[in-house]
Amino acid sequence: MPIRVLPDELIDQIAAGEVIERPASVVKELIENSLDAGASRIEIDIERGGIGLVRVRDDGRGIESEELPLALARHATSKISSLDDLEAVTTLGFRGEALPSIGSVSRLRILTRAASADRGAEIAVNGSELAAVKPAAHPTGATVEMRDLFFNVPARRKFLKSEATELGHIARLIERLALSRFDVSFRLRHGMRVLLDVPALDGEGNELGRLAEVLGADFAEGAVAVSHAAGPVMLSGWAGLPTRSRAQPDQQFWFVNGRSVRDRLLMNAVRLAYRDVLYHGRYPAYVLYLTLDPKLVDVNAHPGKLEVRFRDSRQIHEFVFRALERALAGTSPEANAAPAASAPAQLERASSAGAGLWRGTSALPLYSRSRDPWTIAALIADAAPETADGVSVVPTASTAARAPQSLASSLGDEEQPLGTAIAQLHGVYILAQTASGLVLVDMHAAHERVLYEKLKADRASGTVASQLLLEPLTVALKPHELDVILEQREEWSRSGFEIDALSNTHLALRRVPAFLQTAEIPRIVRDLVHDLTLDADTHHLEGVADRVLGTLACRSAIHANRRLTLPEMNALLRQMEETERANQCNHGRPTWTRLSLQQLDQLFLRGR
Repeated sequence: MPIRVLPDELIDQIAAGEVIERPASVVKELIENSLDAGASRIEIDIERGGIGLVRVRDDGRGIESEELPLALARHATSKISSLDDLEAVTTLGFRGEALPSIGSVSRLRILTRAASADRGAEIAVNGSELAAVKPAAHPTGATVEMRDLFFNVPARRKFLKSEATELGHIARLIERLALSRFDVSFRLRHGMRVLLDVPALDGEGNELGRLAEVLGADFAEGAVAVSHAAGPVMLSGWAGLPTRSRAQPDQQFWFVNGRSVRDRLLMNAVRLAYRDVLYHGRYPAYVLYLTLDPKLVDVNAHPGKLEVRFRDSRQIHEFVFRALERALAGTSPEANAAPAASAPAQLERASSAGAGLWRGTSALPLYSRSRDPWTIAALIADAAPETADGVSVVPTASTAARAPQSLASSLGDEEQPLGTAIAQLHGVYILAQTASGLVLVDMHAAHERVLYEKLKADRASGTVASQLLLEPLTVALKPHELDVILEQREEWSRSGFEIDALSNTHLALRRVPAFLQTAEIPRIVRDLVHDLTLDADTHHLEGVADRVLGTLACRSAIHANRRLTLPEMNALLRQMEETERANQCNHGRPTWTRLSLQQLDQLFLRGR
């Protein structure tokens, strides 16, 4: 077949395939045009999942009647005129492809009236057949009506899903757009049924209402506000608490300069920020807005404008990661905070008063330097009662009964968020009493977080305490395991270790962290090696050093069936209250929960 120029109709249909994939693509392009036109109210009507009809009506600036034929020409736009404009584009649309692409694969009709015009105008296109402009009655703004999508491209129409599936894509798109512009009202109707109707907000401070409307009350109640700026870059929005994680990533929204995007770099930065507080297999929920100089981001990287490219992607990744990590660092126990683990469902249903809205703190000190959290016993060496032979007294039923009054009085008048320890349950949980109920703490998970944050703080300050061994400890490893460890020698050094290879199967430990007991070091090192070889290919920002410290904390924390005294238990509770991210252990498991007196009364039917 000889080389030839394709007819215009075929060119338009090929180009439409890059922009219009399904009815939701049509809705997206039309609403973005409405937003660029300054609309404050947008109504979307759908029939047959958008295959039969998509109608978008707005109150924007409208289009001049003499410009209507030009609006349906390819690469005709009012939003850019030069390469400089493209490099600093701030509008959602700019290519001039949406309307001609839609018109080439559907029956398209546009009714509009410009603000300065005396009357409206109408134009229609059937496939690629353009009709003449004629007068029409219409208020200021525009109505774009698309019918019979892909009527002239049957091969494309076969790839569309069921009407319910296509409608679901449109509904999720409208939710995303509603979260991008709080100053615009959106209403989505399918036939006679209203699926979404959110009014425009008249001022700041009411955003949580729209979040609750679109994403549900759970998100609004379980999210912490994010606001961080550095030079020309600002990150704002809401990040869901780890306790409100989801089984699928269906509530993850990113907006760059007001544009909804699905960017892998940004999503990866969020994943790393949650890595120490989110249980494996769960996904965080968030609505985040990244605002930066338009010249620092290229929005012309994808036909559907769903992906962007940053001029300095590594710097943006680091900025987002650090900002979110800082926001999530305040998830520590507070008197009015929701518990890290929810109470049983039947108690939640029985209680008529919901838990208070989480308030993450951003200025809590990492640690009280007067305390040393390496061992629980060291925290309370002066407080623990001793017998004649120097052994700490384990609380009995009688001592536990007397403990609340004596210990509470010693803690001062201000109640601690986690209360006062009164007993240890099955060698695993700490039972504490507060003025409003009781608190249960997983002692291993709690101590693990305390150790991990202390290790990270000491590493950052360069004060990791270590001890030089008189004789090196040797650990037998497989050759490939030893190779991985030696490649990470610097990270081990930052964590308090000095390591070397005695042979191709033996690792020598010449210096170790001071808090480790000598007998436990070989077991802990083998656990570290196992964890690090499994994670050898993870992203650099996760940090081998962090994984070393996380495993150290996990293996060194107190384990089940360790008998604690009441002062030891209270020392751990106080450390939790001062430790960042103390609501979850390093693996994302919750560390504590609370049952209020009202929940306990409901459980036992008191007052009925």
